[in-house]
Amino acid sequence: MSKNMKKVFVIVLDSLGIGAAPDAIDFGDEGADTLGRISKSKCFKIPNLTALGLGNIDGVEAAASVDSPLASVCRLTELSRGKDTTVGHWELMGVVSDKPFPTYPDGFPSEIIEKFEQAVGRGVLCNKPYSGTEVIKDYGEEHLKTGKLIVYTSEDSVFQIAAHEDKVSINELYSYCEKAREILTGSHSVGRVIARPFVGEIGNFTRTANRRDFSLVPPATALDKIKEAGLDVISVGKIYDIFAGRGITEKNPTHSNQEGVAVIDSIQKRDFRGLCFANLVDFDMLYGHRQDIDGYAGALAEFDLWLGGFISRLGDDEALIITADHGCDPGDDSTDHTREYVPCIIYNKERKAENYGTKNGFSFVGESVLRMLGVKN
Repeated sequence: MSKNMKKVFVIVLDSLGIGAAPDAIDFGDEGADTLGRISKSKCFKIPNLTALGLGNIDGVEAAASVDSPLASVCRLTELSRGKDTTVGHWELMGVVSDKPFPTYPDGFPSEIIEKFEQAVGRGVLCNKPYSGTEVIKDYGEEHLKTGKLIVYTSEDSVFQIAAHEDKVSINELYSYCEKAREILTGSHSVGRVIARPFVGEIGNFTRTANRRDFSLVPPATALDKIKEAGLDVISVGKIYDIFAGRGITEKNPTHSNQEGVAVIDSIQKRDFRGLCFANLVDFDMLYGHRQDIDGYAGALAEFDLWLGGFISRLGDDEALIITADHGCDPGDDSTDHTREYVPCIIYNKERKAENYGTKNGFSFVGESVLRMLGVKN
């Protein structure tokens, strides 16, 4: 690409892995393949991603390869020692996490829980790894009776706090998460503290879209370089939270994929110069973790339908990168993330389509963005 781009859009399809990574066995994920799994669903229809070249990526058999793909493609291997949202997104923008964030297969130690209870003035229920939908089913009634907070974790480095919106207001829950974030430092620096509000009656609780992530502040990333160059860094979805606001000039929180793509459309119509960085979380939150193969495939089909129109509206000086941050195979034996390759699709109507094979490091995305915008790396 000879000339600099005015606008670059990076869209992270949260958890759309494309096959087990070389070290997947180290993470208990041998044979994982999120894209391959959902391709068996009757809801799987992705003509636009196929036309771009998704099926031309190394190892991808879930989509057909095409003779003349519209985009440049490759698959990316993660270098960081992790498979969660924070680690994946940070590496996309150039930060390799050599040391994994701490995890708590036996729950958080008593000194952490005691500090947290003292800070918020409430007791704690659960304190062990749990499915997010099951934990409110099993502890929701006691939470309503006692006012104690449901604290749980997973295979990922997360401290999650669930509370009923009628018992604990959203702002109150967010303040509890901020207090937990202050406590979880040093050797207990978990990647994310997550607010998990829910509603409903006993026996019929459901999580709401008012989730919010409180991440560690990352080291300098490609976002800082873009911002320092005087360009815009516009976040959509939970990107702002993942980077704790660092390197971002504007945030646009969203509550669903549908809302996310609508915001991307509105931003594309604006006269800005720089990066629009978006995360579409429904794939992971609503379908991957809940082992819903048809739901995942249907959500990807909906994205693909929107994608065709978005591509047609991109100008000559606008580029699109589609990628992912990890896998979350909805048909394996676990509800957790999976260690997988992720796709990288780079489209600009004047760009010659190339196949770059397999690249070591998700940071290929951030490097590509800097190059396109003419920002020194």
